[in-house]
Amino acid sequence: MRFLRAVVIIAVILGGLFVGADRWAVGYAENRIAERIQARQGPAGSAEVDIHGFPFLTQALGHELDRVDVTLKGVEASADGRKTRLTRLDAAFHEVKLNDGYSGGTARRAEGTAFVSYADLTEASQNGVTVAYGGTPGKVKVTARLEFLGQGLTRSVVSTIALADGPSGKGKIVRVHADEVPGEGIPGIERVVRKKTDFDRSIDGGLPSGLQLSTLTSDEQGVHLSLTGTDVVLAGQ
Repeated sequence: MRFLRAVVIIAVILGGLFVGADRWAVGYAENRIAERIQARQGPAGSAEVDIHGFPFLTQALGHELDRVDVTLKGVEASADGRKTRLTRLDAAFHEVKLNDGYSGGTARRAEGTAFVSYADLTEASQNGVTVAYGGTPGKVKVTARLEFLGQGLTRSVVSTIALADGPSGKGKIVRVHADEVPGEGIPGIERVVRKKTDFDRSIDGGLPSGLQLSTLTSDEQGVHLSLTGTDVVLAGQ
């Protein structure tokens, strides 16, 4: 009886040590992956990583993780010299195959959501306009100050914000296009207003490679994007 009790005590101690070592290892791995992602994104924003599944050590030895969740905040996406700040991006990576050096890996599939505030969308326009909620999902209000025939004018338009095919069919872009332009009866006014209020922006440069935009909508808080992909690079590639 004493022998069995001793065996149980030893097993509990060893189990506790294993759990402690496993949790330390997963914490270390989460920090390292976050650092790798941060290095890819540059100085802007922050990255948080959560590795799921227990035990972690057996997953690591098999070079495959069940699921890794990543949260990015304040990431800047650059395309054609233009920057768009993603207020927040949350992505879940499934069946992540780790590389030999454990510095990153590729997920068999991934999905997530991204959020862009109206303040960040205003900054992304780079046209000196202000972007706000348009009153219904999928609509935004764009206000611009412009010069026309020597006169300073302020025009507000309700625009549709949606996804469109990017150049050469490479991924999706965010497109803002005015439904109507006030004063369209004045020759040339529509072109001048649209030059300010209509714009396209690509955010592919700020997404993990392989993760693509799939849907978009807007509400009082900002613009919400859904993302999906296969063979998505997590970090270190």
